[in-house]
Amino acid sequence: MRSFRIGTLFGIPIKLDLTFLLVLPLFAYLIGSQIEAVADILNDGLAAGIDTATITSGLMPWLLGLAAAIGLFVGVVLHELGHSLTARRYGFPIDSITLWLFGGIAAFSEMPEDWRQELNIAVAGPIVSVLVGVGSYALFFVTPESLSGVRFVLGYLAVLNVALAVFNMLPAFPMDGGRVLRALLARGRPYAQATQQAASVGKLFAVFMGLFGLLAFNIILIGVAFFVYIAASSEAQQVTMKAAFQDVTVGDIMTTAEDLHTVEPETTVAELIQRMFTERHTGYPVVEGDAFEGERLIGLVTLSDAREVDPVEREAYTVEDVMTTELQTITPDSDAMTAIERMREHDIGRLLVVDSAAHRSADRPRGETLREDDGDLVGLISRTDVMTAFDIVQQSGVIAPSSRPGRAD
Repeated sequence: MRSFRIGTLFGIPIKLDLTFLLVLPLFAYLIGSQIEAVADILNDGLAAGIDTATITSGLMPWLLGLAAAIGLFVGVVLHELGHSLTARRYGFPIDSITLWLFGGIAAFSEMPEDWRQELNIAVAGPIVSVLVGVGSYALFFVTPESLSGVRFVLGYLAVLNVALAVFNMLPAFPMDGGRVLRALLARGRPYAQATQQAASVGKLFAVFMGLFGLLAFNIILIGVAFFVYIAASSEAQQVTMKAAFQDVTVGDIMTTAEDLHTVEPETTVAELIQRMFTERHTGYPVVEGDAFEGERLIGLVTLSDAREVDPVEREAYTVEDVMTTELQTITPDSDAMTAIERMREHDIGRLLVVDSAAHRSADRPRGETLREDDGDLVGLISRTDVMTAFDIVQQSGVIAPSSRPGRAD
């Protein structure tokens, strides 16, 4: 998501995604356009005593709609703070809370795998929403009936925050109720298996929500259903991979330097593209030297680098002209999930694997950018290596040197 920071609460950055700037006026419009019907419901259900003539004249419906929409998203922030502060109490750092199209997201650096911790974290948000609803109702109760607009906003927020808590407790993983379901399932079975089962239930609920949204012509509900389905699938896959790679290191699944295809800096771009076509690779480490002097890693060149050169000029340009020298690297003793997360974080398809001793000799944190004189190339790990190893682990339960991929893409 593309977001910008607007402040900090309890040391946690609060961000707004660009989609929030679209949904806020939409919510304000929807509330404002239905203000008379909602006021009638509040009068009937809460004996609100709201004078509908007062709140439906002029710009008042749109101002009250905007106030209610802002109040709703303040409640969403407090809901996410409930999750975040509970998680932080258990020692899990929180990167940020972001308001976006479908509400709020608390970004955890690490998810708890202890079912009790997850249960407490999951229910904390709905509990806060209920408390916000109760607080809104208390303010509504003491507000004079002459302030119909204020009573409308407070009554609306009282009902909606409780409804938000109830909706979030649906067992539609990864919503709060789905996380409660996973926590309860994880009491008697492995965490990954509990996640798969909770995700299956979540996807089923997403299908029902989507169908109901279609029948009711509710675009927001359709969007929520789509998000729940995709998020459930994604988190289930991530947890399954983490479980599969629990004791697997980069060195176990990387393509070793002996099996690695490399390219020299003086190779022309035309020759490089021909090799890519012949060998079916889209990236090569760039090395210089020979077998007697030792090969030294100086860069990485990919198909996207080569494409930047016009076809008529590819004979005139060499790999050295287009290669990348600021490289994302990893050590062979790092765990495989670290490699997966780093490739995902930087949106790249491969990481160069550099000898641990050489990596630490440069007085730099492990995994930082490698420069020309910093270490010896011992291998490469790509998404192809990861997915091949994942299939092997799932089918056999082990990673053996004989089952490593022989070539990397």
